[in-house]
Amino acid sequence: MELRVIEKEENLLSMEIAGEDHTFMNVLKGALLETDEITAATYDMNPEQSGGQTDPVLTIKTEEGVDALDALETGAERVIEKSDGFRDAYESAGGA
Repeated sequence: MELRVIEKEENLLSMEIAGEDHTFMNVLKGALLETDEITAATYDMNPEQSGGQTDPVLTIKTEEGVDALDALETGAERVIEKSDGFRDAYESAGGA
């Protein structure tokens, strides 16, 4: 996975996430929106300025005084927790 920061301010982060699609981006966005200090999380697969299909661009906004990169890390950890929980439930249900 390749990440490219497009814009970074204390309470705002916009970054391109190369090679990902709606499946991953929806999971990430959902986890970010469950993170208390994040006030908004969106992604765009085809920004107006791109002229065509691009890698997704994730944008997050945080509460005043909360660093956007730190909040992204918290959201990413939430994705890992959810994935681990799903795997454990699947294995408990007799999955391979």
